[in-house]
Amino acid sequence: MCDEFTAIEEEAAIVGAGLTRRDFAAVGAAAALAGCATTGEAGAVALTESTVTFSTPDGTADAFFAHPTKGKHPGVIMWPDIAGIRDAFKVMARRLAADGHAVLLVNQYYRNAPAPHLATISEWRTPAGQEKLKPMLPLLTPAAITSDAKAFVTFLDKQKAVDTKRGIGSNGYCQGGAFTVRSAAAVPGRVKAAASFHGGGLVTDKPDSPHKLLAATQASYLIAVARNDDARAPTDKDVFKAAAVAAGRPAEVEVYNADHGWCALDAPIYDKAEAERAWARLLALYAQL
Repeated sequence: MCDEFTAIEEEAAIVGAGLTRRDFAAVGAAAALAGCATTGEAGAVALTESTVTFSTPDGTADAFFAHPTKGKHPGVIMWPDIAGIRDAFKVMARRLAADGHAVLLVNQYYRNAPAPHLATISEWRTPAGQEKLKPMLPLLTPAAITSDAKAFVTFLDKQKAVDTKRGIGSNGYCQGGAFTVRSAAAVPGRVKAAASFHGGGLVTDKPDSPHKLLAATQASYLIAVARNDDARAPTDKDVFKAAAVAAGRPAEVEVYNADHGWCALDAPIYDKAEAERAWARLLALYAQL
């Protein structure tokens, strides 16, 4: 979770790198862009990308849409972490597109304003960043996410670059992890794979907890858990596994040797080795679409 304990761990990582949080925030976006050269994001595949807008029941959504210029490909809904659409996640979306997917990187805060809202995840840790997102977060209710997922699938299925004969994937980070499961439950006939990376809120005591929705889905799951999240809620992974077994849904649930936020390129806690391992597992999951 993006809580006070995670903030302490992030601070230790920044200090260990010889930086201040202000220093890291200043270089975060540049570092994310530099990551293009080390993650194989572009490769030899020509990509088409654009900012798109479309209607939902709650207004006009905006998103970053990237896909190979030629051919039809499985659609993907990418839910960013709490800081929303920014350079780091555009890099990740392009890389996934270059691997043969039509990727819709969504602005979960479109009800309030178009993206971007924050330039880096480090801005979320500042008083100004938290104040900016404060009125936006309560609007991300389970009903809202379910409604949005349906609208996102509808958008993707109308695009020439999307192969509607294949399933749609959904991958999410931090708060977006739970949104992937809700996406699979919202449109079970289309969303066939869902991946959560250091996701929060997957197991709760509420009747509509994501783990209780698995039986209503037709998806396979990849649940990549941060070691510090697991330390604070050590039974969550087991509850999710048991729910998946009961629902008859394939689920790879693993605690990674990295802390919350390790997959985001601009995160202080970013761990390249474990991020690459998680990426490989995502591609293996999406190969089934």
